[in-house]
Amino acid sequence: MTTTLRETKDALVRRAQRQMRDHFGDSQLTTRQKLALTCRVLFDGGHDAGLAGQITGRGEEPGTYWTQRLGLGFDEITEDNLLLVNEDLEVLEGEGMPNPANRFHSWIYREREDVNCIVHTHSLHTAALSMLEIPLVVSQMDTTPLYEDCAFLKDWPGIPVGNEEGEIIASALGDKRAVLLAHHGQLVAGGTVEEACHLALLIERAAKLQLLAMAAGTLQPLPPEQAREAHDWTSTDRRHQANFAYYARRALRNHPDCLTEGTTVR
Repeated sequence: MTTTLRETKDALVRRAQRQMRDHFGDSQLTTRQKLALTCRVLFDGGHDAGLAGQITGRGEEPGTYWTQRLGLGFDEITEDNLLLVNEDLEVLEGEGMPNPANRFHSWIYREREDVNCIVHTHSLHTAALSMLEIPLVVSQMDTTPLYEDCAFLKDWPGIPVGNEEGEIIASALGDKRAVLLAHHGQLVAGGTVEEACHLALLIERAAKLQLLAMAAGTLQPLPPEQAREAHDWTSTDRRHQANFAYYARRALRNHPDCLTEGTTVR
């Protein structure tokens, strides 16, 4: 006999949150493994633009982070060919050189102690939307993790290899988790690799939806109260962990060379 059909929405939300805490958790993968998987996930998700874009994750020592080697595409990244660099982009571990554009990652990590992973790509639909010089509009339920959480940089500062660009992009991001960069692409900043990976997929989907909807008619806004509720409901560690585990399993089936042989994702 049912016992929940008369429960309030708040009670059902709390019940679901308890169940997610019981059933989902950290994958026990290393940061390097998560970053390598994220590169493959995003490659499959339409974020490939040749050698453009950087995915980074904080290292154990302050002022260090892992990133891919310049010259390798997202589909070639493995846990073994990532580089550990410092804020000056000097290689501390690994072989090769990092992308010089990683400099603005150093600025964001300095400004945002809560950020542990940054994904910057020139994914097709975010890049197309950026050409219109208009902000991202979140108007569909699946993309509400970005509701009131995506900034907009309207003025293109040029190639992002100088400290000036680092200051500009870090300032534009502010305290949000994402920013659309006009004439450039997108950037998301997550507290975990799982969060950043999920948000990067979502911002590309949101941009695609926005372009499709704009071509068909006029975008209609979400009710703010419900949109904020959905933002918070979907923006939890357990949600990010569950989403990432699915994306990672799929990526590992497509790219078994990504991780050391025998590594599995729960």
